[in-house]
Amino acid sequence: MTSIGIFPFGQPVREIIQTDRTPKRVFVLGVYASAVHAHWVGTNHKTIVKALAVASEPYIFWRGEDEKSIILQITVPRLLGKLIPPDKRFNGPSGVALDDLILKPLGLSRADTWLCDLVPHSCVNPSQTKAIERAYFPVAKTHGLPMATVPPVPSSLTNEKRRKEILDEIIESESRILILLGDMPIKWFLSYFENRWKKLSEFGMDSQSYGRLHDAGIGGKEIKVLPLAHPRQIAKLGRSSAVWLNVHQAWFEQSATKVARIISYL
Repeated sequence: MTSIGIFPFGQPVREIIQTDRTPKRVFVLGVYASAVHAHWVGTNHKTIVKALAVASEPYIFWRGEDEKSIILQITVPRLLGKLIPPDKRFNGPSGVALDDLILKPLGLSRADTWLCDLVPHSCVNPSQTKAIERAYFPVAKTHGLPMATVPPVPSSLTNEKRRKEILDEIIESESRILILLGDMPIKWFLSYFENRWKKLSEFGMDSQSYGRLHDAGIGGKEIKVLPLAHPRQIAKLGRSSAVWLNVHQAWFEQSATKVARIISYL
């Protein structure tokens, strides 16, 4: 397997893809894979990094289970302190939000769902990059540790090759419904096949239009598209939009059951 990168303290950056390849009712397209985060504390028990990305998530849209055992497998030189589980909001919240705020209201479970990301591996955002440069790079050189090479979030989330790979997964899944999580899957995937839409708001932002099924054609395949806000927005994870939070909540309370009934007949 081609190397994608190395996390701080040496774990490889792995590609995270759907492992259950049996046919699914619904295909969910997200943005990029998450990571396992750890709280790095020094020998003086003071925080070095509050939440450092140290390993690839064990499965796509991970819910945060077994974080402690994953973190304990990572070797840290004694002089550099230790890694412990971080605050609960750092591991698995998107996976939990996907299950509780999207799949469950639609009468779906993971067993019904094929999961995919535009970028199928972990990436580091600017704040993670700064933390690694500040805290890890200096001690990595001193202690002979591998230099962290986790790729940054790319400016282009797909290219023609990646869009073909996603299309092949959709066809393999035999799904009749494509759930798109937020703006990025619309911009970097759907719009290349259906130029009617470039972002989530173009499907509508009021309770009468948000979270509805739309007919679309993708690579010669007819499919129902269900655009929804990203779990980050609907679960208030970090910087998020109150507008999308409220729109999704209204959909959850007023319309999700109706959409679930339609899905059950497809």
